[in-house]
Amino acid sequence: MKPILVVDDSATILSSMKDMLMKAGQKVETANSAEAALAFVRGQPPLTMLITDYHMPGRNGVELIAEIRKMAAYRFIPILMLTTESQQDKRNEAKAAGATGWLVKPVGADKLTAIVKKLVPGG
Repeated sequence: MKPILVVDDSATILSSMKDMLMKAGQKVETANSAEAALAFVRGQPPLTMLITDYHMPGRNGVELIAEIRKMAAYRFIPILMLTTESQQDKRNEAKAAGATGWLVKPVGADKLTAIVKKLVPGG
């Protein structure tokens, strides 16, 4: 099973998201920055899905998505933006970079599991 990569600079969010996804039967990897996420994906086979925070030190989530989408193996995987932001312009920016969807923090286990099942074959 290919993992879902969760990227967030908050250790609490990473732990919570990992716990929810693992309870749903998913293999999960985490990264605490866009740079760490890029290093991870460059050394691995393609992921099942990527979930990234918007606001992070260094590159933000939109910049991460844009970089990931440049990689042939990652052009079509589901990528979700996870953030406290809810403005339409931020959503449009993420969508233009290649985000598949948008989750507003805090996200519950039921909602997260439903979205993963919808976007990941066999999820």
